[in-house]
Amino acid sequence: MEEAGYVPDTGVVLHDVSEETRAMWVCGHSERIATMFALINTGSGMPIRITKNLRVCLDCHSWVKIGSKVTGRVIVLRDTNRFHHFRDGMCSCKDYW
Repeated sequence: MEEAGYVPDTGVVLHDVSEETRAMWVCGHSERIATMFALINTGSGMPIRITKNLRVCLDCHSWVKIGSKVTGRVIVLRDTNRFHHFRDGMCSCKDYW
């Protein structure tokens, strides 16, 4: 993902810990785990649908955008406010927060 341009935004972690720990914590967000699980367990042409009962953080939004570009998959992520349709590195919300 870093080769595709992803840089972790650790500003979403509000604890006073080292930068390395912040980067590890951001990687454990549920939408990332669900996306990776779906990529492993579904066929290459299948869209991925994820539902989340909280808002998606800015860093995860960027990560899923790049993930859709790298994998060539459509990822639909539903959070508490809207549906985010990721395709080819773009989101249907146009990064509106």
